[in-house]
Amino acid sequence: MGSWTIVPPGATEMVAMLRLPNVTYFGDGNPVIVSPLLDAMHAIYSGTCDTVLLYHYNYRTPFSSRRAADDPFRRHIRGYDNLPPENARNAAAYAAWASRYLHENSIDREHLGRVAVNSRTNARSNPLAAMRSPLTLDEYLAARLVREPLGMLDMDLPVDGAEAFILTTSEHARDLPHTPVLVHTAAEGLVDTASDEEQLASLAHHGQDIVVRQLRARSQRSLNDVDVAYVYDGFTFITLSWFEKLGWCAPGEAGPFLDHAWHDEQQRLLVDGRVPVNPQGGMLSEGGTQGAGFVRDAVHQLRGTAGDRQIDDPRTALLAIGGFFYNSQGAVLIRDDNR
Repeated sequence: MGSWTIVPPGATEMVAMLRLPNVTYFGDGNPVIVSPLLDAMHAIYSGTCDTVLLYHYNYRTPFSSRRAADDPFRRHIRGYDNLPPENARNAAAYAAWASRYLHENSIDREHLGRVAVNSRTNARSNPLAAMRSPLTLDEYLAARLVREPLGMLDMDLPVDGAEAFILTTSEHARDLPHTPVLVHTAAEGLVDTASDEEQLASLAHHGQDIVVRQLRARSQRSLNDVDVAYVYDGFTFITLSWFEKLGWCAPGEAGPFLDHAWHDEQQRLLVDGRVPVNPQGGMLSEGGTQGAGFVRDAVHQLRGTAGDRQIDDPRTALLAIGGFFYNSQGAVLIRDDNR
């Protein structure tokens, strides 16, 4: 843990400097939703408080939105504009790792496209989604490339928005009017070479491995129990990596796994023929919410309040959030059947 600072080293840089290989908790102001969720859980469990208001907001900046850059009220907001010249963050680094991933595995852009089409198909039944128009695989492949192999439809969509959640003890939650949803377990992970995107040593071992190992050790549920999955699609190839790390397929086999899970008539993914992936449209189509949209939709699904996209009698939601650099996180949410 380190105090918040705008000047390095923060927690991620400290992990790299100390060469700590398997970090399971770190405080660094991480924007992904599971990080503050863990803090809220710890505060309630320790007795520091009984109830926590957890909120998350997104705000388009000139760095991520041309429209924001034209907005006189936003154009002054600074983003990633003070990076050292040798740094390879964001799209540049993710495109490099995507190229490596495709090179090392039997993957092509059509497999990445299935992730994008799945999200768009699901978004059509979500009134909150930013992108609801139909998308075909041919349209995905024809979209403009940003940096090979990633194109306009491979990266999450900047949006304005906010989410808020109330966390409390299970005993208190059962006295409230809404059906409680329990945080069965949650985790985050970091390896010693992931302080920045370009520093990761390889695709073989990274933060996703740390997260999955913790979820398995702490959970009484398995992949066979999962009824709905929320898998980070901020960059399409990272979704494939999550499928492999979670154990739905072997390393390097995400391509054939997607082919098998693809429901051609519905134009979406159904793992084992029954588990929908990102039913609210994911970050590619609902909008980039750093996982907050996943948590919100999982709560609705488990409560039975998801409207037109409601799945049948879900009890367990698996959330695999973030990339495989400094923001790998995951959680398992379950319906409280003991109310």
